[in-house]
Amino acid sequence: MNRTLTIVGLSYCLLHLSLSTAISAPPDANYDEAKVPEYTLPDPLVAADGASVDDPAEWISKRRPEILELFKTHVYGRSPDAPKRLQYELTSIDRQALGGKATRKEIAIKLGDAPNAPSMNLLLYLPNDVSKPVPVFLGLNFKGNHTIHSDPGITLSEVWSRPSKGRAGEKKRGSEKSRGTSASRWPVETIIDRGYGLGTIYYGDIDPDFHDGFKNGVHPHHDKHESAERPADAWGSIAAWAWGLSRAMDYFERDDDVDQKKVAVLGHSRLGKTSLWAGATDPRFALVISNDSGCGGAALSRRRFGEKVKRINTSFPHWFCGNFDKYNDNEAALPVDQHMLIALIAPRPVYIASAAEDQWADPRGEFLSGLHADPVYRLLGTDGIATKEMPKVDQPSHSAISYHVRTGKHDLTAFDWGQYLDRADTIFQGSATPAK
Repeated sequence: MNRTLTIVGLSYCLLHLSLSTAISAPPDANYDEAKVPEYTLPDPLVAADGASVDDPAEWISKRRPEILELFKTHVYGRSPDAPKRLQYELTSIDRQALGGKATRKEIAIKLGDAPNAPSMNLLLYLPNDVSKPVPVFLGLNFKGNHTIHSDPGITLSEVWSRPSKGRAGEKKRGSEKSRGTSASRWPVETIIDRGYGLGTIYYGDIDPDFHDGFKNGVHPHHDKHESAERPADAWGSIAAWAWGLSRAMDYFERDDDVDQKKVAVLGHSRLGKTSLWAGATDPRFALVISNDSGCGGAALSRRRFGEKVKRINTSFPHWFCGNFDKYNDNEAALPVDQHMLIALIAPRPVYIASAAEDQWADPRGEFLSGLHADPVYRLLGTDGIATKEMPKVDQPSHSAISYHVRTGKHDLTAFDWGQYLDRADTIFQGSATPAK
């Protein structure tokens, strides 16, 4: 069978997308479907030796490891093993948080075996009126744990400032004024009322989000390079953030209040790229959610639509491994594309979400990644993606590969969360039941 995935011209118009013609684009961005180049996608079901993969066992033992290795070599880099032993400390607990409806825990998790290794601070809310253990949503946040809710009991995070005018980035404690400033992206009460827990970590605890030569965060504590020059396949920040999510999963396996078999990992934007890589590398995540992840996340690189590989590598040289620079304006040479990242998550359910006005993240390219991962999901016995056509705005399609494009801009909204909670209800089959 010839499974070559060739897209000729991609004459798709942006059907069903409510877009303004006044959208401003950076000079090097393409927002015109007519300018999407012809491209051929690597086939996830053709092995490196040219053999077709027609059996689930072959996928698991042969083809999946090949694809994972390609992503490590060319895109995200190689992450270290977990620390030899998990070190964590319960730093606070309130069993009557949020007016008594939740238990709030704060846990400091050491990110290395050395005494001076950094720690990340996990904020965990668990519903009180359900039987334990409970399923949990886990995601990194951008501005500190204290910004996700106005709860005065949340410890103020130490957050990184970006370097400016030759000054290095600095880490300072967040202010009371910043409490709850990101609450619109984290509907804590809604999540609790639906019977789920929520865990979140400030991503700067793991690695600061600026290019400092990998001197801060977890990298210097785990890099064991024999030469002074950093290898071209060494892990970047996205791989580090994903590695940190797996360390939170290590903790969940020791917390009797958490159902570690029912953990959904979620991320928005660059942290959506992170959640996908975490889901690809750590099969313990039962549901993987990408919200507006775009280039280097769910969007196909070969489409060269919105943000391109060169732009993301230029703006954020610390996110990916050094080898990814080879594909600046050279996406066709990539041995992988992002549909293969989605395929690495199979057969576990994945949810890809876009926003109609977020053309920088290429909504159609995000949908097409799900569509072209469908053969792997079906090979492994799932229903794959439920539609071959991009759904209309605000009309989600739920299946093993779920997708929606919602009204609005680049954000994580109540609409998005409503879909993720509904999907979790189906996958986890009402496991969060009222306590007797």
